[in-house]
Amino acid sequence: MSTAILTGPPAPGSSLDGDLRSLGFDVKAASGAEDAGALLSAVPAGERVALVDPRFVGHVHALRLALTDPRFPAAAAPGAITAQSGARPALARALSAAGDAGTDDLTGALADALDADGVSVHRPQLGTLVATVPTDAEARHAARAAVDAVDDEAVRLRSAVKAHDGFFTTFFISPYSRYIARWCARRGLTPNQVTTASLLTALIAAGCAATGERGGYVAAGVLLLVSFVLDCTDGQLARYALKYSTMGAWLDATFDRAKEYAFYAGLALGAARGGDDVWALALGAMILMTCRHVVDFSFNEANHDATANTSPTAALSDRLDGLGWTVWARRMIILPIGERWAMIAVLTAFTSPRIVFWALIIGCAFGACYTTAGRVLRSVTRKARRTDRAAQALADLADSGPLADVVRGQLSRTGIVRLQPLVLALIASGALLAAVLGRPFGSHQVIVAAVFYAVFSAAAVARPLKGALDWLVPPVFRAAEYTTVLVLAARSDEPQALPAAFGLVAAVAYHHYDTVYRIRGGTGAPPAWLVRVTGGHEGRTLLVTVLAALLADRGDDFTLALTALAVAVALVVLVESIRFWVSSGAPAVHDEGETA
Repeated sequence: MSTAILTGPPAPGSSLDGDLRSLGFDVKAASGAEDAGALLSAVPAGERVALVDPRFVGHVHALRLALTDPRFPAAAAPGAITAQSGARPALARALSAAGDAGTDDLTGALADALDADGVSVHRPQLGTLVATVPTDAEARHAARAAVDAVDDEAVRLRSAVKAHDGFFTTFFISPYSRYIARWCARRGLTPNQVTTASLLTALIAAGCAATGERGGYVAAGVLLLVSFVLDCTDGQLARYALKYSTMGAWLDATFDRAKEYAFYAGLALGAARGGDDVWALALGAMILMTCRHVVDFSFNEANHDATANTSPTAALSDRLDGLGWTVWARRMIILPIGERWAMIAVLTAFTSPRIVFWALIIGCAFGACYTTAGRVLRSVTRKARRTDRAAQALADLADSGPLADVVRGQLSRTGIVRLQPLVLALIASGALLAAVLGRPFGSHQVIVAAVFYAVFSAAAVARPLKGALDWLVPPVFRAAEYTTVLVLAARSDEPQALPAAFGLVAAVAYHHYDTVYRIRGGTGAPPAWLVRVTGGHEGRTLLVTVLAALLADRGDDFTLALTALAVAVALVVLVESIRFWVSSGAPAVHDEGETA
């Protein structure tokens, strides 16, 4: 249980004691700073502690935002400060120093001292919520009137919704999903339970689509929308109740892709029941979506902490955002998750899987071209200086394996590495895809192209990726690897090769998404042994081309090999991912922007 220490005798008529208890705090009153220090030292080391000025007047939700958010080691608002276990020693030092100095604003002085001690203190934006420490009766009366004038429950409901959601989510989901979130909170449901319900609903939707019947398609479309409502609700519940967790971060970060790709598989199975083979389109849609996300992630990581990070293109974008209607238009044309799921649901109910996938591919291709072109323009017109951290993040996203490590060491003294990394990546990928598309299935020349790909892709990451367009290197590698698997499976003429390829790409894509969210959480890439075991992008690509050449004339053996590889990759990356995200060292990643 958390402990709240009032730094003096409670004010007459104050509801502060009850408010703190309603937030789950055991409340203790101190006679002064020295007594507060003694009470602080008596609280078990692993528990959260809050120090609150007994004169505090404000909304309960202001205290909730300042004192109960688990994502931050320390947080403060006027009249209140809290520290979790990691920041407790710094708080004890600050309290001792403040007690010796004497101050009328003890909590404010403690917050400043923690900042000076290297502990980042989160100060939530309260907006219209009141949080103040009145110094006389008149100020206290005015503060209480201000509290009565603002409905903190209405503010709490509004703040449960993301500030920058897509058009469909903002106008067709959030107006009522926030009330579902409140209903869940009042019944003790957790965001993780709602997230799991969203996944199960999407999987049932995929099962309905797999029936291949019109009734199943209609049910699938309806259930997919229900799943999306629940997907919005889990985040709103987390913000409404401030119930964030590392497990929730992992579930939220990965389940969206799992739901969408499972639905693709369901549509492909349903189409096959009706005699239409659309597995190539399903895999193509998944590849396009994943590569598009890698572009987003790579660009953001490359510019996460870049200095002099301005450009005329960015300035124009900011001006367009100020025109009102252009904001919604620009959000909609990239087909973000809300618009995309709505389109999938409607087309599933009233058309065919083939039409669904073609609409997805065309819409997502347009959105990818739009966003990528804008980011390229920003990159070539800005004079940003990228940091070592950004270069390391891009190298981790590249997912180069042990083969690249060996080749990189041999190339360090050659002139190849002097070429720009993006140029090397494009040469490697272009040569590989030209061979895969231009040579017969099973040709040994494709293996030669894969070796060439491994050499030049290794050269592309031999130097720090700090160039203006080096953020394009990881998505180029993703496109090369995934497309190679797609083309080889499609040209094998084995009936189940494409479903097996779908599973393999899904397993590898999970590994790449997992890498992204680890980097976002500040813990770095997955362990080196995992990259070695999974082979890196160049190792897996070479292995698939070798399997295609060796098993070209052996019936379904290529399909079996792809299936075995998919299962092996999935088991390794899932076990390691689960181990990491449920561990105490996992970061609390909560993305407040809507993933496209």
